[in-house]
Amino acid sequence: MKITVAGAGNVGLVTAVCFAEAGHQVTCLDTQKEKIEMLEKGHIPFFEPGLEPLLEKNHSNGQLCFTTNPNQAYSEADIIFIAVGTPEKRDGAVDLSYIYAAVYTIANTIKKDVIVCTKSTVPVGTNDMIKQIFQQRKPRHLKVDVVSNPEFLREGSAVMDFFLGDRIVIGTDNPEAASIMEQLYLPSMIPILFTDIRSAEMIKYASNAFLATKISFINEIANLCEKVGANIEEVSYGMGMDKRIGTSYLQPGIGYGGSCFPKDTKALVQLAGNVHHPFELLESVIKVNQHQHSLLVMKVKERVGSLKGKKAALLGLAFKPETDDIREAVSLTIIKELLEEGTVITAYDPMAIPKAHKLIGNSIEYTTNIRQALKGADFAVIATEWDQIKHLPLDAYAVYMKEPLVFDGRNCYSLKDMERYPITYVSIGRPTIENEKRAPQH
Repeated sequence: MKITVAGAGNVGLVTAVCFAEAGHQVTCLDTQKEKIEMLEKGHIPFFEPGLEPLLEKNHSNGQLCFTTNPNQAYSEADIIFIAVGTPEKRDGAVDLSYIYAAVYTIANTIKKDVIVCTKSTVPVGTNDMIKQIFQQRKPRHLKVDVVSNPEFLREGSAVMDFFLGDRIVIGTDNPEAASIMEQLYLPSMIPILFTDIRSAEMIKYASNAFLATKISFINEIANLCEKVGANIEEVSYGMGMDKRIGTSYLQPGIGYGGSCFPKDTKALVQLAGNVHHPFELLESVIKVNQHQHSLLVMKVKERVGSLKGKKAALLGLAFKPETDDIREAVSLTIIKELLEEGTVITAYDPMAIPKAHKLIGNSIEYTTNIRQALKGADFAVIATEWDQIKHLPLDAYAVYMKEPLVFDGRNCYSLKDMERYPITYVSIGRPTIENEKRAPQH
């Protein structure tokens, strides 16, 4: 099929590249000329494991092309995927201006019957509005079928999720469009769920809200464990043995971030409010998460006292491992609060420094060398569970830091391992390890 993807962001570019890899003729459109020029050279504007080699392969063999020209992108497409940004407004509602701009352009450009699929996460009812726009704006002799096809791609494993995901959701009231979409996705062997359009839109929001709820729940249990002397690792493991609960998203920490969970939970609360349905549970989930973001700095201040002039090693800037995305990253809250206390910060991250520097500027120092970040530090704060941090020899904290005091917001290390080193180790929901400073054990 001839496929066009509108938007070359994290979702759009992965969708375009992977459909090309599956054998379709794909055009990826974006309004940013600089981004398209970068993609034409085989480079992607963000870090996503495994994506760049597939892009280079399919661009070189002609399966994938990039353009800023709507006529080139839309006029001959069989299926158009809308994967443009849906940023958050100040009140928590979703900004749909990019969605509607894409829809108007498509309506004014198409030259044949087409299926238009919304990949972007949009509030329930948005695709009905899109259908109305097409009815008013498209050429009368052309047929446009609107389909809700939400994405479930996790940053850091998006390519794998595209080909080996848990489900594909197709929301449409047209059996013919449903059949075409089924043929498109059948080779992947991923289970396909057919629903009405509004249910498809809600599945995306409900899924993210539920996962966010699990995270906030286990974080509240972790905080309670600290007060009653229990170990959250043993508690979460015991919970996860129950098949009804499962082990996923039961890892305690300093809260969720990123481009999806914070935005989608607030958008769902806003949507509920619009229909006079107080979503008290989700409001509490958001409140718990916001408190969790400040937890590590609170722990640091309780133990260290005044932070003025103290040197901090901040390990991890990205909101999660295997991405350079810092949107709603917990590290941003930590940096803000430490700077307000007069702390000198050296931040380590293997991928996210360029984006962090663009946002934060020179108020902190940056390094891609963990040991350089630790050198002379009064304390270390772990904000992202990168493998480079998890696999760091633990004696590095004792060797390089002025005071081997580690505040681990992701529970990267086992307590048993930490007990072997002269390190004071404070984690989430577990007993604190306090060892006297002595020569590191090897």
